[in-house]
Amino acid sequence: MHKEGSAVVSETGRSAQPGATLAAVCAAISLVPVVATGAGVALPGISADLHTSLASAQWVVNAFFLTFASFMAVTGSLADMIGRRRMFSAGIAVFCTAMVIAGLAPHITVLVGARVIAGMGAAAVLTGGSAVLANTFQGAARARAFAVYGTGIGLGLAFGPLIAGVIVTSLGGWRVFFLAAAVILLPVLAFSLRLPDSRDVHPAGIDWRGGILFTAGLFMLVLCAIEGPAVGWTRPLIIAACVAAVALLVAFVLVERRTDHPLIEISLFTERRFVAICLMPVLLAFGFVAPLMVLPQYFMAVDGASAQSAGLLMVLMTGPTLVLPMLVGTLSRHVSQRTLLIVVLALTALGAGWLTVLRPHLGIVALAGPLIAIGAGFGVSLAFLDGAAVASVESSRAGMAAGVFNTMRLGGESISIAVLGAIITGVTAARLHATLPAGQADALTTKLLQGDPSGVTAATADGAFSAYTSAMHIGLWSVCLLAVLGIVGILALTRETPETIENNVVPEEMTVEGVSR
Repeated sequence: MHKEGSAVVSETGRSAQPGATLAAVCAAISLVPVVATGAGVALPGISADLHTSLASAQWVVNAFFLTFASFMAVTGSLADMIGRRRMFSAGIAVFCTAMVIAGLAPHITVLVGARVIAGMGAAAVLTGGSAVLANTFQGAARARAFAVYGTGIGLGLAFGPLIAGVIVTSLGGWRVFFLAAAVILLPVLAFSLRLPDSRDVHPAGIDWRGGILFTAGLFMLVLCAIEGPAVGWTRPLIIAACVAAVALLVAFVLVERRTDHPLIEISLFTERRFVAICLMPVLLAFGFVAPLMVLPQYFMAVDGASAQSAGLLMVLMTGPTLVLPMLVGTLSRHVSQRTLLIVVLALTALGAGWLTVLRPHLGIVALAGPLIAIGAGFGVSLAFLDGAAVASVESSRAGMAAGVFNTMRLGGESISIAVLGAIITGVTAARLHATLPAGQADALTTKLLQGDPSGVTAATADGAFSAYTSAMHIGLWSVCLLAVLGIVGILALTRETPETIENNVVPEEMTVEGVSR
């Protein structure tokens, strides 16, 4: 239900057709996941050109996600204060500038620094863009707009690595990849300056203490998720970072409770429907994003697939994200939001459990069903979740809601990849330690999880592939269980109108159309 708060939202700037506004936002939104996911393809070239190790080059990816996740809440709240369109335009400008610096970087340190800045800009693009759409569209039009928005994200996720691969290998290398992103967004930036703006007409002061505490705490938390599996959770640096993350986030909550104008109003989390919506991207990070990251390595190591073949196989998962957002947006006019939330998690649980048929050389026919089911769950979610998040609070807090929602999304993705990776690594290593010397088992585990079958010999092949497959099964069953628990949680959080389920009556405010009003 879209509520009107006490604060009035003002409209400023030139007028623009809603369709043009949607096109501008979606053009920017679709490019962010391309640059985010496609950068991984460029790492070998970056490592060679800048004469650095592949481990150091990995920070080109990590640095982006650190600030991307950490600055979501800050940029969302600032959007409500200074203007949603201004935040969107500023984000594009910062992102473009960072991409130019990245494309011209003479040293790995400069490149990583540019990606840090790019993550900040991307956070502003996402939070500002979704808040602009929430302010531009109402009712059924808003539901359709966010379905298109979800399709834009799906396009970027589905084709990001493929686009990056073509540019890096055939059109000039990794520098062209980064520079092209800036060039493509320049017309969008110019047009965005003509969009109408909206902000809280009585903006509160900036909560600098809360902003610093939250950003630093989330930065430390995501850093732990990224580096913990790589260097070991018992390393003093990782332990210190985890302790710091908890301390900073606890301090943030205490500060927000006492300030008159908080960065994030803690009262948001007393609204059960908003909590349910924010829980979804975390569950879907485990159900879709993390498997998307670990499955290609399995196919390369166990089946001997090339990186390109493994990537094409993943289209079975990403393909539904291109079709379903618009389809669901069209068909969901009289479907309750509660029903859609359950359908998303049910498809995720079904796909993850079904995918435990996984074994060496299984074949595309047997893999198609579970991969499509997982992708379908995520595709349905893209049709409505972003719109539901900003529509479930007062209009004056749309940017804040977008920031919190996207923080949960990005933080969940970082943590889910780390957790699923740790499960698969731990189980694989434990199984191999039972049959091989410790050093050989550890080395083989590392190679397998990198998608490298070169360490496998005829004598160790059966045991190695069996260990890796068992680890994947345990990881997938964990994802399935989490999705089932998520269904229970969502049912509990949205139980305030059970009569609508019993009587098959869907009140307007609970439909995807109605919740957008």
